[in-house]
Order: sequence, then structure tokens, then C-alpha cells
Amino acid sequence: MFTELDKMPRRPLEKAELQYGRLRGWPEGWKVAAEAALVFLVFFIQGATPVPEVNEPYYLGKAIHYWNPHWAPNDFFLNTADCHKVFYVTFGWLALWLAPPALAWVGRLLTWALLAWAWRRLSFAVVPRAWWAVPTAVLLAVLTKWFPMAGEWIIGGVEAKGFAYVLVFLGLEAILRNRWRRTWLLLGGASAFHVLVGGWSALAAGVVWLLSPRDRVPLRSLWPWMLGGGALAMLGIVPALRLSWGMDPQLVRQADVIYVSERLSHHLLLSEFPLVKVYLFLGLTLLYFVVDRLVPGGGPRRRLRWFTVGSLAIAAVGMGVNMLGRWDPELAAGLLKYYWFRLSDVAVPLAAALLTADVLTKLPALLAGRWGTSARRRSAGRWIGRLTAAAVVAWAGIGIAWDGLGAAGLARFRVPRADAGDSAEYWGWRRACQWIADPAHTSPDARFLTPMKVQTFKWYTGRSEVVNWKEMPQDARSIVRWRDMLYAIHEVDPDSDNPQWYTALGDMGAARLRRLGQQFAADYVLTERNPEVPLPVVYQNEMYVVYRLRDRGSR
Repeated sequence: MFTELDKMPRRPLEKAELQYGRLRGWPEGWKVAAEAALVFLVFFIQGATPVPEVNEPYYLGKAIHYWNPHWAPNDFFLNTADCHKVFYVTFGWLALWLAPPALAWVGRLLTWALLAWAWRRLSFAVVPRAWWAVPTAVLLAVLTKWFPMAGEWIIGGVEAKGFAYVLVFLGLEAILRNRWRRTWLLLGGASAFHVLVGGWSALAAGVVWLLSPRDRVPLRSLWPWMLGGGALAMLGIVPALRLSWGMDPQLVRQADVIYVSERLSHHLLLSEFPLVKVYLFLGLTLLYFVVDRLVPGGGPRRRLRWFTVGSLAIAAVGMGVNMLGRWDPELAAGLLKYYWFRLSDVAVPLAAALLTADVLTKLPALLAGRWGTSARRRSAGRWIGRLTAAAVVAWAGIGIAWDGLGAAGLARFRVPRADAGDSAEYWGWRRACQWIADPAHTSPDARFLTPMKVQTFKWYTGRSEVVNWKEMPQDARSIVRWRDMLYAIHEVDPDSDNPQWYTALGDMGAARLRRLGQQFAADYVLTERNPEVPLPVVYQNEMYVVYRLRDRGSR
């Protein structure tokens, strides 16, 4: 059935790249730019949620403090070890001129623009037709939103991995075009930005090279480029190794258990993944391989398949490590902290999006091969392909617009994802933070006790806080200290086997809050207005109150 399709001549990619059809009279570069701009629009609609996104206070807070140590100078988390130094150095300097919200929007727009450019190139390597990068981008946005089982994402807030995925897309494009020399440099650069995103991608690229003996580039001509990629990767590997370098092994094991089992189990432990997400991921994976098997494809499709297989092999090892946790939890935690399911969460939806487009573009030839080659049947095949593509894009686009553009259009009336809670609570929080941020009210080096689950205090105030649940450090020593501080402040009964947390800081009473203020050098408490506490009130609104714990002269 498919033998004739396999023999069909293909246009050289370099020539096809310039054939952008209906924009006649435009310079060729502008046609390519127009397609990339449409892809950017897709990503913008998907990711344009109110600032800040969930991880932006975490990563951008670190970037701001890296360049301006006087911003929240006494904050515990900000003064712990830096893991993503390449991101801080290359992007964080903008914080010297931009306020946090502006920094987030500049970073988002830059990330989405680079991702759009890289995705257009990657999509064209599989589907060498003009404008098809736009529907594949829509499919990528939808599939990476609904089908990952471990919660990995690409399009969203600004952080190090967004820039890393730009280089992964370009590296994968080089793999699909069999240009292996640039592959290792690009994936080495991705590892410099985010060691796990780039490192797992490089391992999957190695699987592709091993499983492609017919057309692979000999190793003897690649080793200088692999060394170059390795040198770039060391910019990310060395800071990661220093997180536990020279520390007591028992301390490191304790930190690993905290990291994996207590804080990030929803990303790292297979047993903690929602069952529906696991089924959706497995269903998409099965459907991808069935369709990929039934519909023939050339070298790029084959290499994309092996890259996906490599990502799934990494995930399969992660499943085995999960099972190891039954017998040796500490050893399993030490291995599971490396995010074994991260790459497959992206590779499978990515491959499925590109395969869908490739199948739709082949549909006319497939139908002609099945029912004859008359012009009428071939024309019918083209229209079926176009209508199917339009239906897929419309269905996916409605979902993107509902989640993304609606959020952007109503940004000032919606609560950012980093600020969990209802609207009244959010605006009360914002007013309290605005008052704190005024140097006439609190000193820039003041330190606060804040509610356990908030994560935007520094974002809005620029003031230091003692500790919160979201901002777990990366180095082993600080992870253990972070956990000890959380328990010392927020745990109701230290003797209980099952931790119980205070609902609000006010529930602790004045005496305990004063004692915590002395123990952790906190000048103020920011908490819910109810219950009231007999401490000096310096500010209050309908939702929140700021209590003074000690005078500035008592430091």
C-alpha cells in the first residue's frame, strides 16, 4: 500500500524552505518570519497568564538577588547556593533596570520568541511545507498541557528550562537533518542552562545515534564536537555537583529524601502521579507508535522515533528506581531526584504533534495509492487533509484561547497562579505588600514571618522572609535546614508522628510569635487578620495584618 509513497521524490529541504506560496512578492526571509510570528502568537495565547506564574517568584527572585544582593538581603532562600548560574548571568542582569513584573514579561516574550523560531525549524525538518509549523505549534501547546504524566511543561512562565528547550529544539532539528556536529554543541548549551533538560536530551540523542547505523556520522568525526558540547555542559554540571560537594553523606541522603518524598513527589514519584494523567500519557504513547508504524516516513521521522524511544527508556529506568524505593528509600531518593520522567513528558507530545502533521500532508498520496491516482481522488485527498487539519487546529485552538487569551484579557481581574486564593484575599494581600514595600513603613533589610504557603511576598515587597513551603533550596545542607525551619515555625505538635500545621500564624499566640521572632531574627509578622493577636499593629486591612515583633534597635 505504501511502497509508492516511499519512492516519491522529495524536494531538497533547502529549496522547499523558500517556497512560501501565497505571500508572493514578499522577501523570502519575511515569509519565514511571518510563520515564526504566528507560532509565537500561539505560544503567547497559551502562556499569557497574569504575572507571576507559579515558578517565576522562585527563579526570577534568585536572578534578581544574584545581581542585586540588597534586594531582600536577609532572605534565607535567596542566600542559598545558586544552581542555574548561566540563566542568572545571561538574563538576570535585566533586573538592574526592570521591576519584577516587567522582568517576567520581558523574559516570557523573549522565551516564546526563541521557542517559536526553534519550533518552526524543527517542524520544517519533519514537515517541509510552508505554514505547517503553526498547526504543529497548536498541537504541541495542547498535547504538552494535557498529556504529561509528571507535570513537565514548555510554554509558560520564564525560567532556565525555557531557554534550555530552545536549544533542545534546535539540537533535535540537527538530529533529524543528520547534522550531528552541531547537535552536541546545542545540547551542551542546553545543559548549561538546565543540566537535566539538556543532559537527558543528550542521552536520548545518543540512543538515536546508536540505533541509526545506516546513515549516522562516524564517531571519529564527532568527538571534537562532543568535547565542545561537554565543555559547555560543565557550566551547568559544576554548579549542580557543588550542591552536595564535600558534605556529610548522611546529610545528603536526608536531603534527598526530603526533596523527593516530602516536597517534589508530584514530579518524581510514579506512585504519586494522578492515575488519569498516567493513562492519558500511555494512551498517547501507544497511539503515536501505532500511527508511526502504519504510515511510512523517511529519515527524519525515523530519527524522531528513536529520540522518543530514548526518552521512554529513561522513563522506564525511572520506574525501576521507583520500585527500588520499597527496599532502600534513601538510595531510591538519591536517584529519583534527577527527574527521570521529564524528557518523555515532552518528547511524546512533541513527536505526536509532528507525526500528526506529517500524516495529514501525506493523506492525498495515501488515498491515491489506495484507490487509484486520478486527479479527482488526489484532489479529494487534499481537501480531506485540509479539513482534518483545520478541525484539529480549531479544536486545539479553542482550548488554547480559553485557557490563555482569556487569562491575558482579564489579567487585572484574575488571581495569578502563584497567588492561590479568592479575589478578596488576593487584593488584601496585594495592599498589605504594597504598604510593606514603602521604605517609609519598613526598612529594605527588614525580615518577616509569613504564612507557610505564600510565595509572592518578596515579589511584591522586596523584603526578606524567614521561610515558605514553595522556596526549597537546592543544596543538601540548606534543604535540611529549610525543613527544620518549617517544622520549627509551623508544626503544631513536634511529638506527633503525623505533622499538623497551624492554619494561620495568629493561631500560635503572641508569646510563641515573639519567641520565633527572636530565634529567626524576624522584625514583623504578616498574617491573616483573624484570629487577632495582642501584638503591636503597624498595618491592617480587611484580610491581613502586620504585627511588629521587635524594634529595629534590638537586633
